[in-house]
Amino acid sequence: MDAGKLYAILRKNQEPRGYFFNRDPELTHALLAALLFNRERYGYMACPCRLAKDDRDADSDIICPCAYREADVREYGSCYCGLYVSRAWNEGGVPHRYVPERRPAERC
Repeated sequence: MDAGKLYAILRKNQEPRGYFFNRDPELTHALLAALLFNRERYGYMACPCRLAKDDRDADSDIICPCAYREADVREYGSCYCGLYVSRAWNEGGVPHRYVPERRPAERC
């Protein structure tokens, strides 16, 4: 599978839930390619913006979409890595602010 196919699959699944891909196609493509790389490396799509441990149980909270996405998008309009955003974020109705790491330090 390539990033374009993953984009189409995830878009169809996530947009009805209110999660949209970042309007920057280069960033979105790079993040999707990194997810696919992590799937080849680890066997699961670990968030490309965090260090995975190659242990599915230890990384369960950072398998995309990560456990923190919902709260990040609700509060900031974007997830930590910027792959998933709200419609308002994409349309410029939400300030594009830094999204702090929610993952507890002991899980990193």
